[in-house]
Amino acid sequence: MSDRKYDVAILMGSPSDLDVMSEAGKVLETFGVTFDLEVTSAHRSPERTRQYIKQAEALGVKVFIVGAGAAAHLAGVTAAETTLPVIGVPLAGSALNGIDALYSTVMMPGGVPVATMAIGKAGATNAGVFAVEILALSEPALRQKLAEHKTNLARKVEEASRGIKK
Repeated sequence: MSDRKYDVAILMGSPSDLDVMSEAGKVLETFGVTFDLEVTSAHRSPERTRQYIKQAEALGVKVFIVGAGAAAHLAGVTAAETTLPVIGVPLAGSALNGIDALYSTVMMPGGVPVATMAIGKAGATNAGVFAVEILALSEPALRQKLAEHKTNLARKVEEASRGIKK
């Protein structure tokens, strides 16, 4: 992580997760939210992970988006190390196609919450939107952009419906 300030930190356990986790970054970019992407591991580099979380807090990060597959403890470890909101994205990639990651992410012990999204790209997209919703609690300009986003979603559904009618 550089010394630059970011609103959101996107963490992933492996470079192979970038294809999915970049979806969260795309959403944040559309809303003008700054973010950092980092590969770190709860199991293979626990001290590096801990240091990154503390450094991110010092640089102004307000929300963590964390993706991992298989045992998927990265979001839980992040939640254990910070009081900031953590949004977990379970990733497919094991023999269980992400179900194991979903259970590991959603089944946190009481008092250590991780907001858990769907498995894969849809989950990463929703994590980006949810992070914006959290930030919008104190930023009216983001709240307005979210309202426009919802209007655009509704418009796309209406257009799709008109497109299938003869």
